[in-house]
Amino acid sequence: MSRKSSRSKVEVFRKSFISLARDCGGSYATTADRMRIARYFLNYLQVNGIKLRQTGSIKTRHISGYLLSRKEQGISHRTIQNERAVMRAILEKDGRLKIADPSNPLLSNEALGLRDTCRDGKKIPLSQDEFNKAFSKVEKNNPGVAAVMQLSYVLGLRTKEAVQSCKSVNSWLRELDSGHDSLLVVFGTKGGRPRDTTIINRDAVKHALIYAKNIMDKQNGKLIDRPNIKQAINVYRYHVRKAGLSGVKAPHSMRYHFSQEARQFYRKSGYGDKEIYARVSMDLGHGDGRGRYVKQVYFKGADES
Repeated sequence: MSRKSSRSKVEVFRKSFISLARDCGGSYATTADRMRIARYFLNYLQVNGIKLRQTGSIKTRHISGYLLSRKEQGISHRTIQNERAVMRAILEKDGRLKIADPSNPLLSNEALGLRDTCRDGKKIPLSQDEFNKAFSKVEKNNPGVAAVMQLSYVLGLRTKEAVQSCKSVNSWLRELDSGHDSLLVVFGTKGGRPRDTTIINRDAVKHALIYAKNIMDKQNGKLIDRPNIKQAINVYRYHVRKAGLSGVKAPHSMRYHFSQEARQFYRKSGYGDKEIYARVSMDLGHGDGRGRYVKQVYFKGADES
């Protein structure tokens, strides 16, 4: 009977831990990732015969042991640091503030043998001339891909957002003609979070939308005619890379360009630096609380003038 009771308490702990991971908040994708990592940790405990019966029994050695086991598996240091942040969030949700403290020396990079990783941006903003050359090459082979590329450039869209932009082109044109200062990005957004992206250059945006609509009219409302989003993205990436957009000038460099244009736009509008980066962050789909992150990634080494 006591053995059954012991097993039951372990199961209660496991379910409780998953519930804490779910209740930390965030987007659907973020929550799913956090719950996945929580299951990794529970599997580590099970494999190593560690039978915890309540979340209050979790010690620093359990967390460090798990993270070190991930390191032995060859998981990248950046991924391990992300998983450490997830574990801290779960424990903080449970009120375990001491063990969840980011300054906990037993869970530091040094204690875990993790090298410091840098989140500085790895791309360089794509200049207008570089874009025009690549656009011309792509347009000759696949005008639909060229239209997607142009929308990404003027609106700072992620690849998945740009590829699915055909679903929004008509509504964006209506919003633009109605005098809106921003466009609502709905399809393909990270975590399924819609956002308003500021119209930085109204003429360029209108040109890109009309160009895309003309192609859609010829292709039954599509820009890249493939049966699913994955295949459409593959076609897009193939053509832009073939046109020379790779390495530091990979397609993501178009979002870097948009971020530079957005910063200049907000600066001319009289906003202070803190609000500028918060607004650029929102335009890119990172939310208003990621201004510092956006500054580090998209503006590292960029001219502040």
